[in-house]
Amino acid sequence: MSHPFDLPAATHAYLERAATSLSEAMTATEVPARYAHAHVAALRATAALLAARATPTLPNRRGRQQKNAWVLLAEVAPELAEWATFFSAGAAKRAAAEAGSQRAVTEREADDLVRDADRFLGVVEESLGMTRHVPVQEHLALPAKRRSIA
Repeated sequence: MSHPFDLPAATHAYLERAATSLSEAMTATEVPARYAHAHVAALRATAALLAARATPTLPNRRGRQQKNAWVLLAEVAPELAEWATFFSAGAAKRAAAEAGSQRAVTEREADDLVRDADRFLGVVEESLGMTRHVPVQEHLALPAKRRSIA
């Protein structure tokens, strides 16, 4: 397990961007936007983990087939393969939501994805040796006095 101070700056930047996307998902009033922001939050959390763990490889003469982030996540962090499969399955819905389709996802799917992206961000933080952020549900349940401390 690595120490947060040993992580590349890109990892910290991606984690910050993931948190921003998650915040945008939580505050979005449009269902497709909520879904898209949540999916992007998970993608940015994945990028943070890849920045910390992936090792560059030299392309061979035939050229390597490019792999998407979810495939790379499953290779670099096999313990997160189920998450990779889950988020990969939602990529087409995210694309449709970003294209403006009002029927791409339901409100329930969007809300569930926000919670799942929030949980996934915590898993990534922990796998990087960091302290998990306070999950949205728990943060909202804290009394106002304690919330300002958290």
